[in-house]
This record gives sequence, structure tokens and C-alpha cells, in this order.
Amino acid sequence: MIAGQFATTGWGRHSDGVMSELLDGCLYDYPKYYDLLFGSDCAAEMSFLKACFQRYCEGKVTRVFEPACGTGRLMIRLARAGFEVAGNDLNPRAVTYCNDRLKRSGFPATAAVGDMTDFRLRRRVDAAFNMINSFRHLDSEPAARSHLQCVAASLTPGGIYLLGLHLTPIRGPRDMGESWSARRGHLAINSNLHSIRLDRRRRIEDFALTFDIYTPTSYRRIVETMRYRTYSVSQILRLLESVPELEWIESFDFGYDITQPATIDASTEDVVLVLRRR
Repeated sequence: MIAGQFATTGWGRHSDGVMSELLDGCLYDYPKYYDLLFGSDCAAEMSFLKACFQRYCEGKVTRVFEPACGTGRLMIRLARAGFEVAGNDLNPRAVTYCNDRLKRSGFPATAAVGDMTDFRLRRRVDAAFNMINSFRHLDSEPAARSHLQCVAASLTPGGIYLLGLHLTPIRGPRDMGESWSARRGHLAINSNLHSIRLDRRRRIEDFALTFDIYTPTSYRRIVETMRYRTYSVSQILRLLESVPELEWIESFDFGYDITQPATIDASTEDVVLVLRRR
């Protein structure tokens, strides 16, 4: 069944008894599905985070913060590893999901509904992280700069911010999209993301996303378009130079191999920036 059929029929029952539905909203509004897609394989990220804390922070890391924390897929794992965790996110459903999972594991509910461009922590943290491109949702230079300034103000001197994003290469081939799948019990999700428009002058890139969600008795689909701000290497460098509180000290790709720092050039796409509070 294709998306257009969902739009006209809504719920439907097929001859095999399977129900189908086109869901309103975006994936962020369905934290159970979001968490399955992005939380099913956190082992590499967790190892990388802890290795960076140890290697690049100038003091011991005990408190960590995640802006745009979503469902808290990394927060809960860091809490279980002994860190004090906190986060914020604009989506109240995701924040509720995050806090519920923290409380079920015996931790305080430390996620809050909040804007990653305008927040202030009551206690500074030793490290912060944002690993999967949420930064590019910020649609202007002032918003991006405000976010980095908020993070810098939240870090102890010598603390680090790990920022993962996709750069737009100006040389060589460009990744036009990706597909991935995840399964947990009887729930399976297939996702597809592909670039449909890139405007380098206005620095915007639009993506079409579909999420097909399967259980033994139902099939649901989420269809949405997502807009990201683009960054070349020179553009991200200029932005970071405008926030002198943070120093760019190292870079990695999405292989998360602490032993293999990445060389960033005009062909780079996936990158994790290691930024340290001066």
C-alpha cells in the first residue's frame, strides 16, 4: 500500500485482518517508535562518549547534559553507568517518555521541556553531547550561535561538548539518503530518508522521510518532510569562531572509533566535533 491510499482511506482492514493507518504528526510525536529506531544500537556511541570524557575532559566527568535529548536513549544508559544526567527537548511527549524510563530505573526525572537555543542549568556539567544531527534543526546563524553559547555557559572550564552532524560537502559525491530498520519483539520499523532539495545559497536541505511500522496485526506509516540547515566545513568553522568560549580540539566520523580521529576537509560529511570549554 502506498502513502496516497492511506490519505484517502485512513484506517482499513485487509483480507488478512491486518489494520493499516496513516499516522498524523512526525516521528518525534511517537517516542516508542523513535526510541526503537535510534536506540537499538547505542553500544558504539556509549563507548565513544565514555572514551571522550576520559581523554578530552580536563577533570573527572560526573554530570552530563544532552540538549534535544528526545527519548533519552543515551541518558538512561549513562545514568546506569553512574553519571548524573539531565536533558531538555521541545517535544513534551519525548520528555515524558524519557522521564518515565528514568523513574522506572530508580533515577530522578531530570529531562525538561525546553529550547536548545535558550536554556540555563542550575549546576554546571562536566560534559554535554548531541550526537545525531539535531543541531541542524536550528534554522539560522543566531539560533545556532545561541545554542553553542548556552552549552558553553553550562560547562565547567575544561568540560567538553560532543556535537554530531552531517556537513554538506563541496567536493566529491554527496550522500543522498539512507534506509535502516529495527525490531523489538513483535514491533518492526523500516525507515527511509532521502534528500529532495538542496539550496546552498539559502543553506537549507529538505528531506522526505517515511516510517513503516509493523506488528502482527497492524501496519502504520508516518510520512513527513524535514528541513535542515546546511554547513560546509568553512561555515561550521566560522560559526565556532564566533563562540570563543569553545575550542574545537578534535574530530571523528560516525564510526565512533576513539583511536581514529578524522581529517576534516571539503569532502567530509559525517563528523563528531569535540569542543572544549576554555
